[in-house]
Amino acid sequence: MRAVPATPIFSSVMFSNREAEAVSDDALHDSRTPGDEPVGRLETEWIDWLTRRASRSTLPVPLGDDAAVTQELSGRQMVFATDLLAEGVHFERSLPPERLSLVGQKSVGVNLSDLAAMGARAAACLVAVAIPADWDIARLRSLYDGIDSICNRFEVELIGGDTNVWHGGLVVSTTAIGHVAPGAAWRRDGGRPGDLLVVTGPLGGSRHGKHWCAEPRLKEAARIGELASVHAAIDISDGLSLDLWRLARASRCGASLSAAAIPVSKAAVEAARNGSGKTALEHALADGEDFELLLALPSDEAKRLQEDDLLGTSIDVIGRLESEPGLWLETAEGRRPLMPQGYVHGD
Repeated sequence: MRAVPATPIFSSVMFSNREAEAVSDDALHDSRTPGDEPVGRLETEWIDWLTRRASRSTLPVPLGDDAAVTQELSGRQMVFATDLLAEGVHFERSLPPERLSLVGQKSVGVNLSDLAAMGARAAACLVAVAIPADWDIARLRSLYDGIDSICNRFEVELIGGDTNVWHGGLVVSTTAIGHVAPGAAWRRDGGRPGDLLVVTGPLGGSRHGKHWCAEPRLKEAARIGELASVHAAIDISDGLSLDLWRLARASRCGASLSAAAIPVSKAAVEAARNGSGKTALEHALADGEDFELLLALPSDEAKRLQEDDLLGTSIDVIGRLESEPGLWLETAEGRRPLMPQGYVHGD
């Protein structure tokens, strides 16, 4: 089916191709008045509503124009992260309106988590939405409530985006913008043999509802950056073992995990008890969408952060990087190879 042409969230609404073809001399005799609303009522109503809500923006040019204008950050490097959530892939089809706010919240949160994994401070975001044609404005407002909630919580400003009405499911694409001091961005490839591996929270159980409650670790990242030297970092979006494999591979290291030290979420324990077919530890290793940070830190600094409770929140040392290639899991029965498992797009 043909999609309705996309319209920038900042600009006035375009006419459809069919209308454009009809514009000729007889357009002078159009029965509509200049104040009439053009075709595309849902999109127009949504953009007008967003623009009114942004009237108190501190931007040099707020919502309502063709592009956003922000203040220059002298001496800082910009950091960008983008992610897309699609109905039927990242969340179930035909969610009730009251749950759409969770989609909005998650669409921003997954990108803020990426900024945290780079050691960046978040500043703004853009949100593009492909809206199902049978939606009403109430559903869009519920989606926005979630976006607004997380933006307010982390002092991130929604500065623009794009909308499109089509005959498919809901798609939300968000780009988050942050900044770091020059050369200070955390990377995956700086880990060294002997570094301890640290995670910022419990893992597993995302497929059983935990993914809706994930909290981007921006505040923890900022504090860790002040107190320790982060050699390598990644956020756990696709699974602990898979994301650790990516970090270790980028750093040209191997890695070992202590099974007893891995923090397992209550959701993972409940899933195992309810017959998921996996142990709670297996959920923690492979479920993904935890959005916790996995960091490689110098041994003495990691121990100091954990023992002195300098962050005001618990962190767990779960293993170390090694010179020997591969992943390993240390259990009470001994050391065994660990296959990287998790969510792989396209499988």
